[in-house]
Amino acid sequence: MVNEKELVGVAAAQYVEDGMVVGLGTGSTAYYLIRELGRRMKEEGLTFTGVPTSIQSAELATSLNIPIASLNDVPAIDLTIDGTDEFDPALNGIKGGGGAHLIEKIIAVNSERVIWICDHSKQVDQLGAFPLPIEVIPAASQHLFYAFEDKAYAPTFRQLPDGSKFITDSGNYIIDLHLEKIVDAVKLADELIQMVGVVEHGLFLGIANKVLMANDGQVVEFNG
Repeated sequence: MVNEKELVGVAAAQYVEDGMVVGLGTGSTAYYLIRELGRRMKEEGLTFTGVPTSIQSAELATSLNIPIASLNDVPAIDLTIDGTDEFDPALNGIKGGGGAHLIEKIIAVNSERVIWICDHSKQVDQLGAFPLPIEVIPAASQHLFYAFEDKAYAPTFRQLPDGSKFITDSGNYIIDLHLEKIVDAVKLADELIQMVGVVEHGLFLGIANKVLMANDGQVVEFNG
């Protein structure tokens, strides 16, 4: 049986060229991308610098001898390749299932091009089935939770298996909004980012230039 995440991760690695500065995504699909980039460096002599979107991706890249840098250390990012939790026909998406959407968005908006990689289960007609992650300052978290409840956004704190709150790489909490359908993503994004204590939301609108999706053993390309 074909591993679709591996298939699309390997395909995406071919977009990286010598000398590039590349944003390295986070998650189970990006894992295969980073692993393939490590192979290309070792076996093909590919040279590039990676800018990881999470501690997890930084550790994986380092273990493969991929040179890494922070966003503040590079003048620009040529290409970012990352996963997505949902994407619609306009290539708008929801990200943050792995809890890294704050840094993922910072790196994406500072990139010349952004490619998302995923399997066919991430393709939707309308965003919202995947819970929308909101990264929040801990000190404001409970009052934001109440505010989301008042708006009928069905919030839940993201938790670890032991019941403690999930903490992001930046030391914040995540509240997931179970919206089911998002009618006006632009309006919702504006509303959320203006709420004091919200650091960033998982709506990625107008950011991706291309989506590579694995489906039935093939890689399908969508262009924005």
